[in-house]
Amino acid sequence: MPEGDGSHVVPSDTGSRGRGGRWLRRSTAGLVVLVLLAAGASYQFDLGHRWFGFDYPSPVTEPAKVAPPAGLTLPAAKPAAAAAAATVESAVDPAAVRRTLSRLVRAKRLGPHVAVDVAQLSDGSVVYRHGARAVTPASTLKMLTATAALKALGPDHRFVTRVVATPSSPRVTLVGGGDPLLSRDASDPDGTYPARADLDTLARATAKALAGLGRSRVRLAYDASLFTGPSVNPHWEPSYVPDNVVSPISALWVDEGRDRAGYGYRSPDPAAAAAQDFAQALRKRGIKVTGRLLAAPAPADAQDIASVQGAPLAQVVQHILEVSDNEGAEVLARQTALAEQKPASFAGGAAAVRSVLGDLGIDLAGDRTYDGSGLSRHDLLTPQTLLSVIRVASSPEEPGLRSVVADLPVAGFTGSLAYRFQHGDKAGLGTVRAKTGTLTGVHGLTGTVTSVDGAVMSFVAVADRVRLPNTLAARSLLDQVAAALAGCTCAAAPAP
Repeated sequence: MPEGDGSHVVPSDTGSRGRGGRWLRRSTAGLVVLVLLAAGASYQFDLGHRWFGFDYPSPVTEPAKVAPPAGLTLPAAKPAAAAAAATVESAVDPAAVRRTLSRLVRAKRLGPHVAVDVAQLSDGSVVYRHGARAVTPASTLKMLTATAALKALGPDHRFVTRVVATPSSPRVTLVGGGDPLLSRDASDPDGTYPARADLDTLARATAKALAGLGRSRVRLAYDASLFTGPSVNPHWEPSYVPDNVVSPISALWVDEGRDRAGYGYRSPDPAAAAAQDFAQALRKRGIKVTGRLLAAPAPADAQDIASVQGAPLAQVVQHILEVSDNEGAEVLARQTALAEQKPASFAGGAAAVRSVLGDLGIDLAGDRTYDGSGLSRHDLLTPQTLLSVIRVASSPEEPGLRSVVADLPVAGFTGSLAYRFQHGDKAGLGTVRAKTGTLTGVHGLTGTVTSVDGAVMSFVAVADRVRLPNTLAARSLLDQVAAALAGCTCAAAPAP
């Protein structure tokens, strides 16, 4: 038995205390290493607190829980008259933007491949352009996916999970509707946003329906056939799924494929795991589930006996963008494919997103996309594509897309920016709204910012060849770029 195993009793002498001390030190060191690995993965893939099963509070639903980061002081509130004046959008002065950013964008710790573009939000005209013309987008790609899903499905669309049955069969079938946020248990109405549809509620409704049919005993099948193609993207790093970075993508899962124990572990077969959870929930409701669980399409003549529907799509988009939800983005890409009558696969989802964006007038020439989340290192976007997405989503002609820009993380307050913007101009706090993009060696921000004198800008700042030792410095420098735009006097002088 290994020394210090702890499964046997040793005499209480000096030698045993030494072994026990070594065991304690090794255990403590091992725990520290695990925490650091989890924190590293959380940072590397924009996981935030979701690595441990938590989300960030939303300023929309929980404003009291959204406080400034410790040690930071927000700018003093402007008088009402000045605040009203600042809401009138001013034209952007390209020379002022250039002066503001010229030193920051050339910092060596950003690496040799950097793109920083700034546009006037009102008309999309580019006022500043620096560096690379195509970059690895990482999670900033989620903005494309969210925009396409909202356009194709509508902001009020809800995904439905059903249970169906036929009178002639003892079997009922749990049918996955591709709800990315389906959970095991009912949401806490005061602490979870958006509210989730859940299997416990579905089991309660199913048991009631079965009682009405005089049935207390069923066989259970599950149907995840809504999506097609591989569940793991061949353009992802092979380690992503085994290392619990992302779940296999499925039309049926609970808690995005995470197991009940939490701690970021994911099921290799999310649909089967969801069916097992549903069977357990039925048993708690007095329904006896017999036989083995069967993966099978629902019978063509089956009728719905119970269903639950998820949150409106606009709220799902807010969640995905705030916490950079990789699994949720992949599901939205496949749902967009279904709406566009394309195969609900990785390839079909990417093609559908490009098609919808093209119909919105966004030029994707030179872009390459292989997923909906940005986890693929083969993805390639021009900064102009990201700026165009922001322009279209901000347009009064497309009010259904507003969540893409209005619900981005807020610098220093929410989502994946909650603990960012510790350095740079303090005007960035609460003013910059941006989507993060992070992979090893890739760091990006894209979003909107209003300068102190009322110039409203969209911006893209991506460095995709950052040396590992410069990781934190590069991230901080990108924060400073965005904060500098907030603090600059970048409004053009009014015409005489």
